[in-house]
Amino acid sequence: MKLTAKEISLVAMFAALTSVAAVLSRFSLIVFPFTQVPFSLVPFVVLLSGMILGPRLGALSMTVYLIMGLIGIPVFESPIAGPAYILKPTFGFILGFILAAYVTGSILPRKGNPTLIRYLAASLGGIAAYYIVGLPYLFINLNFYLGKAVPVMQVLKIGFIPFIGFDLIKGVLASFLARAVVRRLKASGVADINKV
Repeated sequence: MKLTAKEISLVAMFAALTSVAAVLSRFSLIVFPFTQVPFSLVPFVVLLSGMILGPRLGALSMTVYLIMGLIGIPVFESPIAGPAYILKPTFGFILGFILAAYVTGSILPRKGNPTLIRYLAASLGGIAAYYIVGLPYLFINLNFYLGKAVPVMQVLKIGFIPFIGFDLIKGVLASFLARAVVRRLKASGVADINKV
């Protein structure tokens, strides 16, 4: 995949924004019950990456973020980094962010001015994507790697129910922001960022 300097800059920017959002969650005062997981803006940035950059570059930015963490840069929500992070129960959600950015970008048309409803649908698709990857990974990790007998309903209580309401709010906010950013870029004569 050959990238222009502009595309490389955009990918790097969203990988950096995701890293900042993840690190900030370490200082969050909101901790979800039954999970000990802090409130995070990472899903918000993931959705923005797909809506603003499009499917290819959005997914690439999340892939760069993933690689940064796996090579040892402490960019994940936990200060632990490196290849061992693959064994953490929540690693599936990070994998899911790649699919989420791709799905979110794919739902929006590359031409014209998508409606707010289309942006909201893209957000819902992205949210569904990271849960579709993250929850089975969580189940498999808890039951087969950690050897705990955790039923599906308990996995939903740990990895879905406490978060979905906040994620839907993040999706709505991301939709409004992405639509405003893309419109502003078009109005100012900047090339359509959603086509890169």
